[in-house]
Amino acid sequence: MSLLIVGTVATDDIVTPFASVEGVLGGSAVYAATAGSLYCPVQIVGVIGEDFPESYLAYLQEREFDLEGLEVQAGKTFHWAGKYHFDMNTRDTLATELNVLASFDPTLPAGYGSTPYVFLANVDPVVQLRALDQMKKPRMTVLDTMNYWIETQREDLTAVVRRTDLVMINDEELRQYTQEHSLLRAARAMLALGPRALIVKKGEHGAALVTQEGYYYAPGYPLEDVVDPTGAGDSFAGGFLGYIAQQGHVSARELHRALIHGSVVASFTVEAFSIDRLKDVTAADIRARYREFAAFTHFESLD
Repeated sequence: MSLLIVGTVATDDIVTPFASVEGVLGGSAVYAATAGSLYCPVQIVGVIGEDFPESYLAYLQEREFDLEGLEVQAGKTFHWAGKYHFDMNTRDTLATELNVLASFDPTLPAGYGSTPYVFLANVDPVVQLRALDQMKKPRMTVLDTMNYWIETQREDLTAVVRRTDLVMINDEELRQYTQEHSLLRAARAMLALGPRALIVKKGEHGAALVTQEGYYYAPGYPLEDVVDPTGAGDSFAGGFLGYIAQQGHVSARELHRALIHGSVVASFTVEAFSIDRLKDVTAADIRARYREFAAFTHFESLD
């Protein structure tokens, strides 16, 4: 089944303590779509400017994404620049140039509204709401957000949360949004707003799935060298929801497996700048690393 992704298509400047790049392909929709396409057909809803590099557009076309929902407007493409600290877990935003994204009002093409699985990637909550208004009862809607929207558009963000099946958010942002120090209390406060499930992202330390029925944790994949963490969360979401869309149904067992798939895909993303590593990943690569996850997380019962 298909996966619809609403998010950003961008160019990025990235600085790490070890290397830097300028003008590389980025954006939440690009990372999530590249990850999701490893499992199922993907539709992209977003906007680019007239300056968007032809080589990047060619990649999106060659990947066979459904690009009918990708608008081209007069002006410049959304641009982001960031600098990572030595631990590669924290970063400083150096520039955020919204450009054509500032006036983006998505109009979904005919047929998109019936897509069963929807990822509302990190973008203005008003854009997320506008897209949701055009959907016809999807089987599962997943929301991602960030501290900027919590600080500036909390009311709009809460409206999206109330209409979402699953929320993805990192631990710091969850505490900020709920004003709860304990992650479990914070998770319960978020679930009380309406979502059926919550995924708390903890960077290199993995992610936790929380529902009213229980708690499930997946560690991060141990890597010797992290080249670029940009897009890891979006890739995680693409792998997670792409796997769910591939299976065609949602159950506790499949949610647990999807959490591992998300972690596996994200682990490939950080091995190179932009999507350079992710775009070459194969199904065999995913299976092999999934087996490694199973091996190093297994333990015997005391009984």
